[in-house]
Amino acid sequence: MGLFVHGGPPVTRGRPKSNPLLSFGHPEARLAKTEGGMTMDYEAALADYDKSDFSSGAWTRPVYRRGSGPAVIIIHEIPGLHPVVVQFADRVAAAGMTVFLPSLFGEPGRPVTTGYAIRAMVSAICIRREFNVWSAGKSSPIVDWLRALARQAHAECGGRGVGAVGMCFTGGFALAMMTEPAVVAPVLSQPSMPMAAGSKKRAAGIDASAAEIACARRRFEDEDLSMIGLRFKSDVLVPDARFETYRREFCDRFEAIELEDADAAPSPRAPHSVLTLHLSEDGPTKAAEQRVIAFFKERTAAKVAQD
Repeated sequence: MGLFVHGGPPVTRGRPKSNPLLSFGHPEARLAKTEGGMTMDYEAALADYDKSDFSSGAWTRPVYRRGSGPAVIIIHEIPGLHPVVVQFADRVAAAGMTVFLPSLFGEPGRPVTTGYAIRAMVSAICIRREFNVWSAGKSSPIVDWLRALARQAHAECGGRGVGAVGMCFTGGFALAMMTEPAVVAPVLSQPSMPMAAGSKKRAAGIDASAAEIACARRRFEDEDLSMIGLRFKSDVLVPDARFETYRREFCDRFEAIELEDADAAPSPRAPHSVLTLHLSEDGPTKAAEQRVIAFFKERTAAKVAQD
């Protein structure tokens, strides 16, 4: 059951406001923090988005929405729904699609810092039960919630179907979401789970079950669909072996976009986040972003919706 249904409870318009439903221990319950004696309103980064809660199964999460046309679900990376993810979503919305930004962990709008990223990662690995970190051949439980969100978004926004992109920790989610018929355009940006460190099996593994892989493969053929995967070639979190697994499983239905370190925007962090923190204003990473947006438009029929 969602809160996007027409005629249902009103969503927040303009600047998002905290929802009292989030006060019961939810990680997004406190959006204003005090740093250096100053109160930081992180959620201001999402001022142009409407906010409502979406519930399915065991989970309720806030979702931020903007735009018109067919739906694209943008699943943020570690440490959370930070401003550069929002900027990417702005560009997708500007291309004629409705973007849905679920907040799965972290604080919506909070900028990335090393300490914040470490805390979010430790929480996701050690505490949060809705994520699968270590096991290959298995998707995360939260994917069921994302499938339900895709189903609801398609019912509301129309088009041929829904696009979905995961990033880093959530990078493989869009593939597992293919068991939902509404999902027609999966994008895997630096898919980093299962964590590869210390295990050749995990390095080659992907976070989708055999049944989910078989379903995606069947739909790719029957519906003439495909998926995109993106990574920097040097990224130890996304090993060569993992992309080889995607190639082996999906053959020419898997479009790999693999980038050199020199293509990344300057950053104190090693190249990793293709569509966000390491996206340059021009060159190969910008071309990769434009390819992803064009893929969403083509598969969801956003051009038809806008013409």
